[in-house]
Amino acid sequence: MQTEIRQSFEKLFPKKQITTHAIELLTYEVDAGLDHGAPEGVAFPQSPEDVARLMRWANAHNVPLIARGAGTGLSGGAVAERGGVIVEFSRMNRVIELDVRGRSAVIEPGILNLVFDGIVKQSSLYYPPDPASQRASTIGGNVAENAGGPHCFKYGVTTNYVTGLNLVLADGRAMRVGGRALDFPEYDFIGLLVGSEGTLALITSIDVRLIANPPGVKTMMAGFDSVRDAGNAVSAVIAAGLVPATMEMMDQRITRIVEDVVHTGLPTDAGAVLIIEADGYPASLDSQIEEIADLIQANGARQIRIAQSEEERARIWYGRKSVAGSIARVAAGNYTVDITVPRSRLAETLTQVDEVIARHKLDAGHLLHAGDGNFHPLILVRDLNDARERETIVQAGREIAAIGVRANGSITGEHGVGIEKREFMTLMHNADELNAMWDVKQVFDPRGLLNPGKIFPTQMPEIERARAEGDLPGDMFTPATIEEAARGIVALGNANRRAMITSNSEFGIRNSEFTRLSPENLVSIKAYAPDDLYITVGAGMLLAELQEFLARDHKQVALASPFRDATLGGVVASNANAPLRMRYGALRDLVLAMTVVLGDGRIIRAGRPVVKNVAGYDLPKVFVGSFGTLGLIADVTFKIAPQPRARRTLLVPVNDCARGIEIAERVLPGALVASAVLIAQTSDWRLDAKRGDWNAPYALVYSAEGIREDVETEIANVRAVLRAVGASSPVESEVSGTEIWAGALESALHEARVIARVGVPVKELANFVATQSDSFAQNNFVVDVANGLVYATRRAGDDVRAWLTALREPAIARGGYAIVMHAPEKSRAALDGWGAPPESLALMRALQARWDPSSVFNSGAFFI
Repeated sequence: MQTEIRQSFEKLFPKKQITTHAIELLTYEVDAGLDHGAPEGVAFPQSPEDVARLMRWANAHNVPLIARGAGTGLSGGAVAERGGVIVEFSRMNRVIELDVRGRSAVIEPGILNLVFDGIVKQSSLYYPPDPASQRASTIGGNVAENAGGPHCFKYGVTTNYVTGLNLVLADGRAMRVGGRALDFPEYDFIGLLVGSEGTLALITSIDVRLIANPPGVKTMMAGFDSVRDAGNAVSAVIAAGLVPATMEMMDQRITRIVEDVVHTGLPTDAGAVLIIEADGYPASLDSQIEEIADLIQANGARQIRIAQSEEERARIWYGRKSVAGSIARVAAGNYTVDITVPRSRLAETLTQVDEVIARHKLDAGHLLHAGDGNFHPLILVRDLNDARERETIVQAGREIAAIGVRANGSITGEHGVGIEKREFMTLMHNADELNAMWDVKQVFDPRGLLNPGKIFPTQMPEIERARAEGDLPGDMFTPATIEEAARGIVALGNANRRAMITSNSEFGIRNSEFTRLSPENLVSIKAYAPDDLYITVGAGMLLAELQEFLARDHKQVALASPFRDATLGGVVASNANAPLRMRYGALRDLVLAMTVVLGDGRIIRAGRPVVKNVAGYDLPKVFVGSFGTLGLIADVTFKIAPQPRARRTLLVPVNDCARGIEIAERVLPGALVASAVLIAQTSDWRLDAKRGDWNAPYALVYSAEGIREDVETEIANVRAVLRAVGASSPVESEVSGTEIWAGALESALHEARVIARVGVPVKELANFVATQSDSFAQNNFVVDVANGLVYATRRAGDDVRAWLTALREPAIARGGYAIVMHAPEKSRAALDGWGAPPESLALMRALQARWDPSSVFNSGAFFI
């Protein structure tokens, strides 16, 4: 850094927020991996304004900025390899707001993961992402790497819990994406930013959703003769329809290293040790653990130890979490490889990895997040200063990464690409895919100031500019293959013709003037892996057909639609979520991968059929809810789940909507296995005869599903709360809350009504509904209380625009939105389907221009 630039840097903030001292900078040359880089300064911002000021200074002087949390990363992501200034967020560590009722929080990036989890647990809430570095790592760092942890098999990774971000862009502008309301109508830039390793923007605050803290937990440890046997046991547990909270595995080499140091009673004679934890209501734990124990014993477990106390449980986990510290006693360091493969391929992957280790004459043990297929060979380093040894280790790491890719997995499941694995990216992604990611980088950071040198290989592969062109499609284009679709799309672009991607679901307002492009012939099941809990299907398949296929094996994809002819591509492109998201996650959480044809003819395979994959930007997320403006979704890989073993629904009579929401807010804090908490109008129900004598105009609908004991306990708890608040006695129905929601909206379709979706933060829902009392008295609606969503309907007519405005304005004032989900064709042109454009509109347009330079797709749809 030149003297005058350094001097201007030192004047940006008070001295306590700046350092350029050579000795102090040594601390920031490394993270927890093997890579090094010398920063030229460190800044300690204390506010979003500080971050914006620093970014504007960096722009003025062309200085790179490298965001840093606690420096616990293992891939060099926070290392200033090319100089520049480290942005150290440790002083932005507040919980800005904790909304217990709405089960959400707003936090600054510098707060420690374990500290935040401890704070929310005091309110009986839970933030599941728990990386091994939980005690030291920051939430901001976790967001940058999309961190996972032992509990992600059941609960998901960081991206599944982030709903909004406040950012400072590379040009110094502040921007907000997403928010406390769910499903904001904009491209899912949150999905791109989470896991982007600080290469796209600087994050100044994070909106997260929380879940109920499971009141009970039980832990077991089992020994096996081999990792293969332990892997088979894991598959047997999953095949039985059980979803343990964690399934962690250590091989004998690791077990012996740990036990020699911490003496926690790990079975050192076992070839592999499996730690399994079940959580839920205490009433379900014994039956869960007993069933798991029977399954793993039938699959080779020869030593089973069930923790009988919290102290014994803590000792088991102390052994698991002491791996890194124990290795430090036997080696100068370790190189942690981080690949993910479908879990059914763990055993064959391990065999191949051991061959690589042996061929390079290295010493290694294995640690596995067995439930999600995340595999960590820990290669012991004898001499940190031995360049030849390091070269050998990195080469072995590359070969292991290639093994993961060949197994249809990822080169990195949770540690990120950083410096360490950037040259591995070409193993997993072709030129089109890497350049699609580079397009994202150029949209956010065209000057390359944010964390340069990370993620992308040193030499980017060139894409083929001239694309094969097919015959020019006519008024209707229904390609039979992905390649045919690409050729036709190129022809449309070359002829300056427009295409409107259509689906039968009719979500969103469509323009029917151009070539209609339909994936109706892309309907095949391309891959089905029930043991690995995923399925890959053509985007033209009907959702109902997929559910029927999966039901044969007692599986499901946790999606629903009120449109009986909804296609998978249409549901994904419109981000059409149902109330059961509160139990299984949103649609964006269920999409693992997809194949997409971009507007310039590029075919990209985005994602992989694994839960943990942080090899570059999470491109599938940005297509969810893009309404066909970014590309043609050709196939989708979904995360599937076992069908619930039990489901029960309570219907509570209420005389007005406000009272229903008041009662719902009292039962929500205990919702552990709830799959719907709604306020519905009784006139819209498709219910059975068990409803009985009913005069109330509304009902609170509460559905719970999962393990029988958990469901029964939760329903009993809800009944107790209802009695305590003086609610009317509930009746039970075999119809689920999601089915009631779908039935209400399906009725609106048959009656040619306009359907609007309103999203507000859960804490604002009661206030918003109070503004709609007159409208609700005259029109049909469903309130999804748990998710802060209102589905309002009205017959088409001259006053529909005024009705929509009356929904939209109070929603926006409360941090939400209102959009038109469906409108009869005669009403569409007169309606503003989207409302005020999002702050990210310029970024949306810039990305669309790079992926669809000829503006082939869905002109006039969405905000684009």
